[in-house]
Amino acid sequence: MERKIKEILACRTKNCLKDQGLKRAAVLVPLFKKGGEYHILFTKRTDTVEHHKGQISFPGGRQDQKDQDLLNTALREAQEEMGIKKEDVHLLGELDDFLTATTDFCISPFVAFIPYPYPFKINPHEIEEVIEAPLLAFLDDDKFRQEVIVRNGEPFPVYFYQYQGHTIWGATARILKQLLDLLPEEEKERIKRKDPEVRSKNSKN
Repeated sequence: MERKIKEILACRTKNCLKDQGLKRAAVLVPLFKKGGEYHILFTKRTDTVEHHKGQISFPGGRQDQKDQDLLNTALREAQEEMGIKKEDVHLLGELDDFLTATTDFCISPFVAFIPYPYPFKINPHEIEEVIEAPLLAFLDDDKFRQEVIVRNGEPFPVYFYQYQGHTIWGATARILKQLLDLLPEEEKERIKRKDPEVRSKNSKN
């Protein structure tokens, strides 16, 4: 699947937000194989961080002046927060820029594959919990909902995913949804075939 994602991301044009007033940030969207299934790595932020307290996010943060580019921001933050070394990151490509709804951050997501198991070194000031979620969990329509709010006079969709008591929403949910939407249907079916309960549910629909 890594090769397929890399091909898809290489063939599309990234939507970039050019507003110079936005605060630039980047995240790493780490994929890995665990127990023969593809998983995605999230973190739950602590209540002591400056922004997005207690939210589910990807490893990442605000661009620093010393960062050569936003990819370096994502790699630096992933190492600072999770101990993921940049030499262990296999970059697959970029998703679109995403704007946070209330804090005016412009987030650049970089999808990558990492080895697993991995000797994570968690920064306890920033990370309260590490969440290793199978991609299969987010292909269940019962775990997803959408609301529409009005932002700057325009309708703005807000997505929510549920996973083991956690609510993934905001920019993280929009990043996740774009990644899932880009997966070809045959890849999604291949993921679903790992779980007989989901396969049975789909056969009844």
